[in-house]
Amino acid sequence: MKQKILVLDDDADILDVISYILEDKGYEVVSLSGGEEIFQTIRQFHPDLVLMDVMLGNMDGRMICRELKDHSDTHALPVILISASHDLARSLSQEGAPNDFIAKAFDVDHLITKVEQQLAA
Repeated sequence: MKQKILVLDDDADILDVISYILEDKGYEVVSLSGGEEIFQTIRQFHPDLVLMDVMLGNMDGRMICRELKDHSDTHALPVILISASHDLARSLSQEGAPNDFIAKAFDVDHLITKVEQQLAA
């Protein structure tokens, strides 16, 4: 059975590229351009990992991550945040923090390595 990844980014081009890369590596991918439907999508899709941009239009990926980590149904779900403008390294030890982060612009191999590390954990 394929591992499932939920990808959120408000940039359609980045969303397409990430989805293509992950699907090419054999993952089943569902993508969202915003965070409004994330809990509904998680209930329906049952992802093994969430890969999410920090800046999601009118929403903040860090706040969505905190909500996921605070909710009993999703607290164990690995979350990787992606950001071009935020240094998230120091936030990894805070409550409600993502499991990892990737800085934009990212290398494809680096993205795959981070995803594989979280799925293997």
